[in-house]
Amino acid sequence: MPRSSSALDATDVDAVTDAVLTASRLLVAVSARSIAAAGDAITLPQFRLLVVLQTRGPLKHADLAEYLQVTPSTASRMVDRLVTVGMVDRQHSTVSRREIVLALTREGTKVVRQVTARRRKEIAKIVARMPDEARHGLVDVLTAFAEAGGEPPASAVAPEAVWT
Repeated sequence: MPRSSSALDATDVDAVTDAVLTASRLLVAVSARSIAAAGDAITLPQFRLLVVLQTRGPLKHADLAEYLQVTPSTASRMVDRLVTVGMVDRQHSTVSRREIVLALTREGTKVVRQVTARRRKEIAKIVARMPDEARHGLVDVLTAFAEAGGEPPASAVAPEAVWT
């Protein structure tokens, strides 16, 4: 049985971790539904790859793998699939023609915007159902959590382009 917020010590890492895990299950479900609405074109990990390219700009394979925290070979297989469906493009680097960078195509950008718009709408409905006092401070807490995890702020790019 979950502990109530009044029974929690704000420094109780286990309690906070449990609350974040519970919230993450909801967010993953919202994510999965928003991606499923886009059809069978991409998976959740592939969508994350698209979002990294959207928020960080064109990247080399090794940098992309690092941002995704996967092996370069895993990133390469994901990229191959997304190149095949026209969402990612391999381009020569402007710094060195020998380097290849990965960038979103128009189709990739369109998918990120559509999926994120669906996700934003569903999350807004959930947030609207929260009591006002529970919403108070949520922005600060979630911002601190995202910063601690190295996620760029939504304000760094166009709102429709962020994985929210």
